[in-house]
Amino acid sequence: MSMIEQIQKDITDAMKARAEHKLSTLRMVKSALKLKEVEKMAPLDDKESQQILTTLIKQRKESIEQFTKGGRQEMADKEAAEIKLIEAYLPKAAGEAEIVAGVKAAIAEMGSPTMKDMGTVMKNAMARFAAAGMRVDGKVVSEAVKKELSK
Repeated sequence: MSMIEQIQKDITDAMKARAEHKLSTLRMVKSALKLKEVEKMAPLDDKESQQILTTLIKQRKESIEQFTKGGRQEMADKEAAEIKLIEAYLPKAAGEAEIVAGVKAAIAEMGSPTMKDMGTVMKNAMARFAAAGMRVDGKVVSEAVKKELSK
């Protein structure tokens, strides 16, 4: 079952359960996926769908930051709930220990890179995580690479 089909099934379940918040979030996710599908003029594969969901999560995180700064905690909580719903459709995110281990392995593969090679190390580390099917936050990987290269 493709991701869009799964989301459609969950939309139907949310309608039956009268779960308004879940329903609106799933409709938003489905419309984002359909929009990309129309732009591409071909069905999306799972990797592309995951990239779109990752983008939606990143947007929600930025919104939470803005709402918190603006003193709108109820809106920040709503966005956080949406993130949890969207993350249910993505593979499990890598933990900090896994990220550090992946970065160390990428650095070991390259020999002894310096801070000038940070871009190359980042590229290799991100490729390693993608190959393993792990979902990682680029900011966290970047911080781990900086920390390891500055040792």
